[in-house]
Amino acid sequence: MNSPKYATLQKVRNEKRTYAITPRIPGGFISPEILTKFAEVAEKYSGTLKITSGQRIAILGLKEDDVNKAWDDLGLEPAVLSPYSVKNVEICPAAFCKRAKQNSLKLGMKIEKEFYGTKAPNRTKIGVAGCKNACGSMNAKDIGVIADKPGYIVVVGGSAGFYPRLPDIIAEELDEDDAFTMVKAIMKYYNETAEFGEKLGPFIDRIGFQKFKEDVTSLFEKAKS
Repeated sequence: MNSPKYATLQKVRNEKRTYAITPRIPGGFISPEILTKFAEVAEKYSGTLKITSGQRIAILGLKEDDVNKAWDDLGLEPAVLSPYSVKNVEICPAAFCKRAKQNSLKLGMKIEKEFYGTKAPNRTKIGVAGCKNACGSMNAKDIGVIADKPGYIVVVGGSAGFYPRLPDIIAEELDEDDAFTMVKAIMKYYNETAEFGEKLGPFIDRIGFQKFKEDVTSLFEKAKS
């Protein structure tokens, strides 16, 4: 039995199936109007609201027949378009935080707009943080952009899943434009070189980080020239 589109099957209890939907919330910022809409839809279809670790709000416990209706009522995009795409980009509230070394919020939203939903060999997580505290677990993302006083640090291959992996630092002391260009170069190389279904971390381990860094840096330099 196929699940409704953009919905996750939950535990089957007494042969009854319920589903969860998770809309896209860029950067985790949500207007009062949209927040109210979440509440109205959850109440209408007897769902339960859950704040996720990915800066989103899920509606749990929906009946199969109500999934498409709930999406229509919300009028929002799903957080994940495909298992082989970039999820919504996680962003810390740097512009509002006293610890921020750069106002990374602008860069984060630019990356979110550029890469949300784009194809990838496997589901890809990107995160942007305004300081080395890296709120949002940026070191556990496939691509993390972390601000410091000298500039942005870009890390790759992090994971906190079944096979935890610390990220590798591919570049440091980048300005905002160069950090964005570096993320583009990483995504381009990953899409063109990795095998289908291969996560970024295992891909780096397979070819070796030095080769990965050299090849991505070459693309980065070409894009700048």
